[in-house]
Amino acid sequence: MASLRRLIAAIPLIVGILSLDLHAQEVITEIVVSGNQRIEPATVANYMTIRAGDAYDVDDVDDSIKNLFDTGFFADVSIRRDGSRLIVEVVENPIINRIAFEGNLRLDSADLEAEIQLRPRTVFTLTKVQADVARITEIYRRVGRFNAIVEPKVIQQEQNRVDLIFEISEGEQTIIREIVFIGNEAFSDGTLREVIVTVESAWYRFLTVDDIYDPDRLAFDQELLRRYYLSEGFADFRIVSAIAELAPNREEFFVTFTLDEGPRYEIGEVSVISEMPAVDPALVEDIVDVESDDWYDASAIADDVVEMTLELGRLGQPFVDVRPHTERDAENAIIDITYVIAQGPEIYVERIDIVGNVRTTDEVIRREFEFAEGDAYNAALVQRTERNIRALDFFASVVIENRQGSRPDSTIIEVAVEEKSTGELSFGVGFSSADDALIGVSIGERNLLGTAQHLRLDLTASGNSQTIDLSYTEPYFLDRELSAGFDVFRVRRDLVSQSSFSREDIGGVLRVGFPLTEHLEQTVSYLVRTSVIEQVPVNASPLVKAETGRSTVSLIGERLDYDLRNDVLRPTSGYLIYQGTDLAGLGGDRAFLRNTGGFSYFYPMDIDWTLNVRADAGAITGLGGKDIRLTDRFFLGGSSFRGFEPSGIGPVDTSTSDALGGNFYWTATGEMEFPIGLPRELGVLGRTFTDWGSLFDIDQTSPSLADDSSPRASAGIGLSYYSPLGPMQFDWAKAFLKEDSDKTELFRFSIGLAF
Repeated sequence: MASLRRLIAAIPLIVGILSLDLHAQEVITEIVVSGNQRIEPATVANYMTIRAGDAYDVDDVDDSIKNLFDTGFFADVSIRRDGSRLIVEVVENPIINRIAFEGNLRLDSADLEAEIQLRPRTVFTLTKVQADVARITEIYRRVGRFNAIVEPKVIQQEQNRVDLIFEISEGEQTIIREIVFIGNEAFSDGTLREVIVTVESAWYRFLTVDDIYDPDRLAFDQELLRRYYLSEGFADFRIVSAIAELAPNREEFFVTFTLDEGPRYEIGEVSVISEMPAVDPALVEDIVDVESDDWYDASAIADDVVEMTLELGRLGQPFVDVRPHTERDAENAIIDITYVIAQGPEIYVERIDIVGNVRTTDEVIRREFEFAEGDAYNAALVQRTERNIRALDFFASVVIENRQGSRPDSTIIEVAVEEKSTGELSFGVGFSSADDALIGVSIGERNLLGTAQHLRLDLTASGNSQTIDLSYTEPYFLDRELSAGFDVFRVRRDLVSQSSFSREDIGGVLRVGFPLTEHLEQTVSYLVRTSVIEQVPVNASPLVKAETGRSTVSLIGERLDYDLRNDVLRPTSGYLIYQGTDLAGLGGDRAFLRNTGGFSYFYPMDIDWTLNVRADAGAITGLGGKDIRLTDRFFLGGSSFRGFEPSGIGPVDTSTSDALGGNFYWTATGEMEFPIGLPRELGVLGRTFTDWGSLFDIDQTSPSLADDSSPRASAGIGLSYYSPLGPMQFDWAKAFLKEDSDKTELFRFSIGLAF
């Protein structure tokens, strides 16, 4: 009886289990989707793993819910059974109607919109909103605003649409309060601060953002420190750490570089060996600039490798691999260097692709290549090509990459450029002790119609002169490496205070320039100019009165420049040697031969310490019995010879003090430019200098003529301010070798301002 009662009690449980099993095995006959507004039911069903006709399965239902959430289309999903039907209820995420930014005063809305994922007419999801908030916050951190707060605001619109507003509180920029170096013994903190780009914040740094924390700039600073130490002999140098600590107020950073300098190495033995039987090392030994007893310099060694590779390529060996092998003697701090010439891989350039140049023509870029399609691939030539394209100054960025060609021994060179504005419009005002107030306007285009042609119009007016100059240059005339162009000018100068006359020059120049070697350039020109001497007072020198009137000169000229300076505008190393000759008499009413020449040598003594030694000389001689006129002579003084007034030395009529110029001159200058303790980014440097020279000889004679070839000399100090808005020069000079007829001045300055 007991067993029977237990069996009867278990019957409901058995029936329930059988019922559940039958229920689970029931086939789904239909899937019904509800709550959808934009998305078709078939699309919803397609994302599910369970289908009509399948047996009901809890795991399949769970997977289907996950898949629907993963689409990002739905804010909520639920699935339930209704008999043999499966009811899928969804709540769709809204569509973004528009995206806006509020409070972003420092960053443009278009720039922010380009950085985020969400776009108008895309599906709104909280996950993407959170990601975009994080991205905007990161962008603000990269411009130094670590206090920036981004709050997303959602405004509901009809038809399940929303407006997404990012409300931004930018906060103040997070500045660099202090930069500290640990472990530096060879160089002071001040010296190393001059090496890096990041600077400590100060009140006068309102024109720079380098005092704002930027992690990318900090990474670049580490590379600059590494290059500097490697160029100064510290071959084992390493940066242990570079840490930027945010102050508790989140408004300033403290940056600490921990350095391990290691020993300073000298160069020991330097040799060149060849593993290629066809290459004699003697062919390139003279190219090596690194010498024994020099401090180890990684950049100089890299330059040697490039020059040796290029020279071997010119000698018919394009497939070479020049590698410097170093052997350290740590005990004696000596590194021996062996340049090994080995066989490189035989790879040819299959094709050159240029991308990103919307305005500049392909031809302008292709003619800067040091190689052509089908030539042997040479990494050094690729490096020089990239430098050539950058030197055009038409592009914000230039990236050259290699891709595998269609054959194992071929490569495709891709040049990706990003263009920048090449039009120029500038206004300038200034003041100098020579010309009083000055105003100028310059309009130019450096890449006319994308062809690299240069067109410029300069208009300048001051208290003593007015200039109009139209200049045009075609850098590749007749599709050859010829720079051709012309200048048309009108110049009027008031020289009454110096020489008792005013002068007007109207004329033009045709010019052609072409390189003879990498650093040697020849320029040939033809000039025609009409000069008028007028406004000569009655009490002027008879030698000046005799020159009154109009004259025309027609001359052909040439100039040869050998330029190894590291920078044309502000050189700190290298030298320039030049020679020029002008022959007049091909028409016009004047005939003469004029020769000029000189050199300028720059030697870096230390960071911002530059020694400059230069010398110039010139001579002009009349031809066919013709005298040299006043407008063709040389004049010295002012900026060309400090310590003396403009035209302050040379032949002079002592009865009127009129400067007459001279047929021969020479000058020599020694100058040291150095920092004066102010932060480097201010661009203020001190100078100490001495000028020597003489100007003498004219064809005319007069009882009151003073014409002495004795040397003159001056010495002084100065300040140079290389401001972003224009140059400023201040010079104090004392003439200590002079003649009684010379005119001296103690102070000279010029201030330029462009805006």
